[in-house]
Amino acid sequence: MDDARTPTEKANPGGASIASAPAAPISAGGENANGPQQLRHGHELPFVAPSSYLRPKPTSRTMPEKTASSPLDKEQMQGLRGIREFLKVRTSYDVLPLSFRLVVLDNDLLIKKSLNILLQNGIVSAPLWDSRNSAFAGLLTSTDYINVIQYYCQFPEEIDQVDKFRLSSLREIERRIGVVPLETVSVHPMRPLYEACRRMLRTRARRIPLVDTDDETGRETVVSVITQYRILKFIAVNNEQHTVLLKKPVRDIGLGTYSSLATATMGSSVLDVIDLMVKHNISAVPIVDQNFKLLNVFEAVDVIPCIKGGAYEELASTVGDALSRRADDFGGIYICGEDDRLDSIFDTIRKSRVHRLVVVDDDSRLKGIISLSDILKYVLLFGEEEDDIRQVGTMI
Repeated sequence: MDDARTPTEKANPGGASIASAPAAPISAGGENANGPQQLRHGHELPFVAPSSYLRPKPTSRTMPEKTASSPLDKEQMQGLRGIREFLKVRTSYDVLPLSFRLVVLDNDLLIKKSLNILLQNGIVSAPLWDSRNSAFAGLLTSTDYINVIQYYCQFPEEIDQVDKFRLSSLREIERRIGVVPLETVSVHPMRPLYEACRRMLRTRARRIPLVDTDDETGRETVVSVITQYRILKFIAVNNEQHTVLLKKPVRDIGLGTYSSLATATMGSSVLDVIDLMVKHNISAVPIVDQNFKLLNVFEAVDVIPCIKGGAYEELASTVGDALSRRADDFGGIYICGEDDRLDSIFDTIRKSRVHRLVVVDDDSRLKGIISLSDILKYVLLFGEEEDDIRQVGTMI
């Protein structure tokens, strides 16, 4: 049966947990006297904010000092320790749904053809397979396509060669444009989930393939791929008794990035936004108006439809045009405030497909971004030894 609810209603079936912003977004040109202007298709933004659990509005932005041994701190640590123990007794295989589809691409496939396969299957990444050596060869992601775009920009005279590149050429492309290749990482599906999480944080990976080895032949088999979102949702669904203890606000725990934020406008070119992603090593750029009010977010995966069929000239088009190519079932951008609590964020992850949360103030002005890496890092490492924390970087 078709579900006629809006994306916001789907994220909030109960109707009381998740608040939403006004239905009409603010246009890049600002507001008129009669209210917000309607944006073009693809520019609409269904805001969905985490539940406030009826928290009272603070009378002052100055937070009272708390001692390290306050009851709230103790409850927070109790929740974090409970989640960590849960991750240590569950395996990566446990995260997988009962039924799933896995698309594996041969390393000898043309990069141009791989684009069409991802689009046709509605996916944004795929494991790579080296058929000559019968071995796992890495993971294809939107970052690889951005590297191809950089190659095209740095060596425009070789445009005819770009269409001839195969997936096995990706490492050579990285070398030519001076990009440090990411570590090829995987984990055995029956290893503890905690191990997969730590490995993802250490290598700054947003997803990790599960690779098994045949006992008789010694050959590798790609079982599936798990993402940070899938892991956090697994925690939210199966460990609610501990996530509800995480009652400290985002501001208090320092979750997210709030300085040196890279932003763009609806009129910015796609190529300019890609340049920001590469320069700041991020996977999403907030789109704001002249008053710094949030309009949308351009994500790395939005690049894929722009170069479908090798149409690299489309990179000169505007962000607004690129966002209009999004699928009709796009779930929207999720927002929160600095006063929202981590337990409410987990509640939102449990109900909705969240890739990141954009932090805004009461006037929808951009304040910061909370990535899934930020959440996973906090859940795994807060309160642990400082040496462990230094080994893990953050990523938007």
